[in-house]
Amino acid sequence: MTRRQRVINSLLHRESDIIPYHAGFTSQELERVIAYTGDPDYLKGVGLHMAGIDYGGWPHPLPGQPDFYQDDFGVIWNRSGADKDIGVIDHPVIEDLEDFTYTCPVFDEDRFRKEIEGVLATREDRFTYVGLGFSVFERAWSLCGMENVLMGMLAYPEELDRLLDSICEFNLNVISVMLEYPEVDACYFGDDWGQQHGTIMGPDHWRRFIKPRLAKMYRKAKDGGKFIIQHSCGDIHELFPDLIDIGLDCYQTFQPEIYDIEAVKKEFGRHLTFFGGISTQQLLPSAPAEVVKSETIRIMRTMGPGGGYIASPTHAVPHDVPPENILAMLDVFTHQERYL
Repeated sequence: MTRRQRVINSLLHRESDIIPYHAGFTSQELERVIAYTGDPDYLKGVGLHMAGIDYGGWPHPLPGQPDFYQDDFGVIWNRSGADKDIGVIDHPVIEDLEDFTYTCPVFDEDRFRKEIEGVLATREDRFTYVGLGFSVFERAWSLCGMENVLMGMLAYPEELDRLLDSICEFNLNVISVMLEYPEVDACYFGDDWGQQHGTIMGPDHWRRFIKPRLAKMYRKAKDGGKFIIQHSCGDIHELFPDLIDIGLDCYQTFQPEIYDIEAVKKEFGRHLTFFGGISTQQLLPSAPAEVVKSETIRIMRTMGPGGGYIASPTHAVPHDVPPENILAMLDVFTHQERYL
């Protein structure tokens, strides 16, 4: 059975010969794993099941400003701190949501096509996705600042609607290019709505401002024959029925610190595939390797029956995780006949 078919089976709530698995890494952690194993191609040999790209605005280095990058939307990202892959926003592009004239950039379709074609050329038998990072809420707050967007939901709803509509139209254009490629299996949306307990903006404001735009994007991708994968860190349990209603297939960043995994599997496992479960918040950075192994086994045994699960760390593995813990997790992934 191919890796692609295993992931598709999971999305269709069918079991395969093994549970599909995947893992992503920050650039710093990837360097640590390579140094630890002494093998630059180590991860190529463990059979990760997915291949993809994520359009996040293509940040480019600013001349004469080390560690500062500017994306297509005009946002400047400071990567001089701990986060070398995304960074923190240096200054908002839209300072006054009440009176703004911002227009989303012209999307470089040809560059995007080349990137998609590059992934497809090297995907082998893997499941392939194209991602939209910072898709709605995150794109808005990266332009305006978090507080301004949250205040806009209360004080300037019409102005915020105008900005979100512009972002949505931009994203629909990105999806249109992705739909030119029947080999792409899924559209992956990145947008953090959750905190450790509950959503950032509350479910009512999410339904008012985020859900309608998300539904348009999901529908366009679904009409083009693609599966829908949604990333959101944090606790979004109260949004699961809404997400199922608008067509979500798979929820990623399934954090065991937040969710009762047995209860969530029982309540939503017939409708959602869960992608994650191996904690990058507590387990991987802090536990001994043998505990990492035993907890990975427990989660896979709990979530795997009946399909609907992709085993994975809950996020790109950060640079504070000991490489031996990565190898312990991957040992379970790659030797399921021994452990499960």
